Amino acid sequence: MLALASETRINAHQLVPMMASLQRFKRHQASLLQAIEQLHEAVLRSADPALIETSALALQKSHPLKQILHDHMADIDGYERRVLSVSNNLVDEVLALRMRPFRDGVHAFARMVRDLARSLGKDAQLTISGEDTLVDRDILAHIEGPLNHMLRNAVDHGIESPEQRRAAGKPASGAIRLAAQHRNGMLSIVISDDGGGVDLERIRTAVVKRQLASAPMAQAMSKAELLEFLFLPAFSLKETASAISGRGVGLDIVQQAIRAQNGSVRIDTEPGISFRTAITLPLTQSIVRALVVDVQGEAYAIPIVKVERVLKLAPAALHTLERKQFFDDGGEHLGLVSAAQLLELGQMAAPAGELAVVVIGTGLRRYALVVDAIRGEQSLAVQPIDQVFGKLRDIASAALLDDGAPVLILDVADLLLSIDKLLRDGALHQLGAPDEQTARQRKRILVVDDSLTVREMERKLLLGRGYQVDVAIDGIDGWNMLRSGAYDLLVSDVDMPRMDGVELVALVRKDLHLHKLPVMIVSYKDRPEDRARGMDAGADYYLTKGSFHDETLLEAVLDLIGEPDR
Repeated sequence: MLALASETRINAHQLVPMMASLQRFKRHQASLLQAIEQLHEAVLRSADPALIETSALALQKSHPLKQILHDHMADIDGYERRVLSVSNNLVDEVLALRMRPFRDGVHAFARMVRDLARSLGKDAQLTISGEDTLVDRDILAHIEGPLNHMLRNAVDHGIESPEQRRAAGKPASGAIRLAAQHRNGMLSIVISDDGGGVDLERIRTAVVKRQLASAPMAQAMSKAELLEFLFLPAFSLKETASAISGRGVGLDIVQQAIRAQNGSVRIDTEPGISFRTAITLPLTQSIVRALVVDVQGEAYAIPIVKVERVLKLAPAALHTLERKQFFDDGGEHLGLVSAAQLLELGQMAAPAGELAVVVIGTGLRRYALVVDAIRGEQSLAVQPIDQVFGKLRDIASAALLDDGAPVLILDVADLLLSIDKLLRDGALHQLGAPDEQTARQRKRILVVDDSLTVREMERKLLLGRGYQVDVAIDGIDGWNMLRSGAYDLLVSDVDMPRMDGVELVALVRKDLHLHKLPVMIVSYKDRPEDRARGMDAGADYYLTKGSFHDETLLEAVLDLIGEPDR
């Protein structure tokens, strides 16, 4: 039901480019009507009765066209709003079937906190707010354990004994709060207590004792950096183990469980005053709010909960140290990593202007992922990848964008592991000058085909061989790209809307600047008349899609323009 509902929403969004096309048509029509009026005024000055009558008739017939177009656009605009509203409501209703109130997963916690505190000789009360907040039933089931663990920690580590609390000027009974709410399209859960918090000096001492950092390094660490150590496996501040704590099994398990649900967890403390845990989760695993970015011409999505922030970075802000590039982020050196290299899509081209950067990770494992462009946020209906592929590295799942194009959703935890490996191997690509020379030396091919599948297959084949590849969706789009860019080869389909491949080849051969451009025609149909038309128009090579395989296409390209590098 969710897949079908998402499909209706995608189909509804197809009306958006149609409206944009009508707006362009409206502007062209306005220019044409203005030209007719100017022509009529010029004819009036000529004093030729026949011309005056003809131009007046043309002017009279053109006026209704403007109103007709206006009415059609108003109808389509209204239809678009209704379809989008119905499709969005349908998705919301399907998701509502999976939702449960937050209270269903936390109703037993108040008694657990009270009983645990009494067994430890303490007094604590749990206050729960946001019990009516709706949560996906799967997420609620998976976070019940982590929430239970955090509340037990609050009682055991945070809340002091009644005597200690009175000595500190606090009420004898400790207060623990659990709050849930929807915020910015996400589920926000906050657990806080008014206990003793965490002693940062004890963390510093434990870090040095376990040889996780030198004494001077530990002394220089900020509060946020020290608190990150609490998430490490086997890291505990308790000297002795008990049934509740001290066994080194703690916040690392909580963090793993939250991350498995595409969420994030952050902690903060005021020593002697309070401890606070903030958990952010998607409202549902079926729909994910994601940031869509472009990497080497491909669209990828990053769950928004995994994105710390997005920024534009001037090339002058880049610094290099030991072949690693970074920039200064409020006094912290934040490393730059090419998304194209991580996803094995080749080397990123040198930026012409500012770099588009997505900051991912937390604490000491924060990195700036450099992408080609940032499209913006979208709500995506998650589609699992078929199990036949196994676990794909750096990829979590797939989805369809609002325009119907497929997109892969990145696994940020995997990305961080891949970045760590590149850093260990010293294999990070440099962003900048080296690519400029590479880009100038690589040969450039334009692929023109109205089939998305064929277009992408040819593009990836040629890209994998080392060529620079651009794509166009039909003959007119290809003709405009040919005139605005320098290409070494044109690969075109025959049957296309607006302008077919034979007409495109004919235009190329007639053009003063393009007539020597090598041209290959690739067609589904091996019709003798198509082959003859293509060769007569000036094509250098004719290949049938039904019979060619990878090497055939690449060998033909090699015959025409040679190796990718000049």
